[in-house]
Amino acid sequence: MKNKNKLFLILFGFLLFYYLPLDYIPFKGPFYEALALTRWYTKEHVLLCLIPAFFIAGAISVFISQASVIKYFGAEAKKILAYGVASVSGSIMAVCSCTVLPLFSGIYKKGAGLGPAIAFLYSGPAINVLAIIMTARILGWELGLARAIGAILFSILIGLLMHFIFIKEERERQVSGQFQLDEVKESRPLWKNGVYFVSMIAILVFANWAKPDGGRPGLYGAIFDYKWHITFVLMIALVIMIVKWFKRQELKNWTGASLDFAKQIMPLLFLGILIAGFLLGRPGEEGLIPSRFVGMLVGGNSLFANFFASLIGAFMYFCTLIEVPIVQGLIGSGMGKGPALALLLAGPALSLPNMLVIRGVIGARKTVVYVSLVVIMATICGLIFGTISG
Repeated sequence: MKNKNKLFLILFGFLLFYYLPLDYIPFKGPFYEALALTRWYTKEHVLLCLIPAFFIAGAISVFISQASVIKYFGAEAKKILAYGVASVSGSIMAVCSCTVLPLFSGIYKKGAGLGPAIAFLYSGPAINVLAIIMTARILGWELGLARAIGAILFSILIGLLMHFIFIKEERERQVSGQFQLDEVKESRPLWKNGVYFVSMIAILVFANWAKPDGGRPGLYGAIFDYKWHITFVLMIALVIMIVKWFKRQELKNWTGASLDFAKQIMPLLFLGILIAGFLLGRPGEEGLIPSRFVGMLVGGNSLFANFFASLIGAFMYFCTLIEVPIVQGLIGSGMGKGPALALLLAGPALSLPNMLVIRGVIGARKTVVYVSLVVIMATICGLIFGTISG
């Protein structure tokens, strides 16, 4: 009964924010921005981003054996394979710092080592090929190249540091008996599970394919024109797979696991978005902290400017690709190249909602260390880039 009540409250909250009549709210300011950002996120990201991500996470939990996860991503797995796969995952999934959370939670709870799981958590939103191309095109190839190299190195280095900092706890976690290491006999061929997962990831990618900036260049624009056709075909294919390949109990377990992720993540996520909107507002709008102060504080290439850009980026929420026009506007207001890179490295991968959910998965201490590593490394990288680029 308790779980049903929680699910009902989540559904009620979703509908409340989705249909929130902002035009009839008589006041403006931080409270209005908190409500507006949450309504925008509900409309733009819950149905197309989070729900597919919850189902993918549920599928990971139910249909991928712990032995398989531990073999490729466990604490004792080959580091080159584990961190290599995790670090480039963002080039496949164009997800934001919140959409990646159910996927991170799924592989971590299934037995992935802390290091590879953190590398995946950072790389998912940070190493977005579309965002990096957009950065190079709008902000210059130097900043685009620096972002690409920095993000890939960050994901590996931060993952390794988290592994070694908490290596004792990780070893205890792996041998505590929490994970079943015996290989489980699969109920269907591996290729069927592979096609099933690829189809769900493809639905997530194509349903969220963004409109090209400044026209419709080549293949990217053509895919945008037909993205709903592609998504519809993929959904039909997924339905056929589900009907033909899966047993009723498997589908019940999958749905239950997906709902469990939703119940764990959604309340903290909405709370974080409300707070972020209250403090920082929406892009182009003012929250409690005026944006002009941000512009004033990130000029030049000082240690403080880079640190402040990393810190403010870590707490702001950026949906996929929106960070580029925001940084473009800040550069126009006097932001230095170093702080711009620092924000691009820290901002997309972190946000206040993201931190609240991560804390629920790995605990407060590991979350603080992870966030600190991202902010510190983004600061250092910004300083170096700012110095080199002049």
